[in-house]
Amino acid sequence: MSLTQPQTRYTISEVEARTGLTQHTLRWYERIGLMPHVDRSHSGQRRFSDKDLDWLGFVGKLRATGMSVADMVRYAELVREGQHTFRERRELLERTRREVRARIDELTDALAVLDYKIGFYADTAEIAEIADIGHANKGQGKAQS
Repeated sequence: MSLTQPQTRYTISEVEARTGLTQHTLRWYERIGLMPHVDRSHSGQRRFSDKDLDWLGFVGKLRATGMSVADMVRYAELVREGQHTFRERRELLERTRREVRARIDELTDALAVLDYKIGFYADTAEIAEIADIGHANKGQGKAQS
């Protein structure tokens, strides 16, 4: 008697619905070596595991960092090669982290400029409104005189 639970398997349509990745993208990931081996049913249909879904989630994070597809594929190759590649994997991730931090700094600077301009226009709009109210009140005063 086995105490382990059977592993859940997902069709490509189910993975598409869960991840938001198109079936075309999932097949492409597998073709270029970004996805580890995906099991197949007896009829040849892909059957993704929870581990595959976790990997796809990680790949999504790498994509969000702006990591190139070539670097993501290289990382996947290193994972498949085993633990002796830990140092190279770490170096690849550290380089990506440096690039992300540099982009965050650039975006922080850009955000500060946007905040300044928004504040400028908000202040200018308030001054313009006060000026318009002042002109309107002067116009009403003359009409009443």
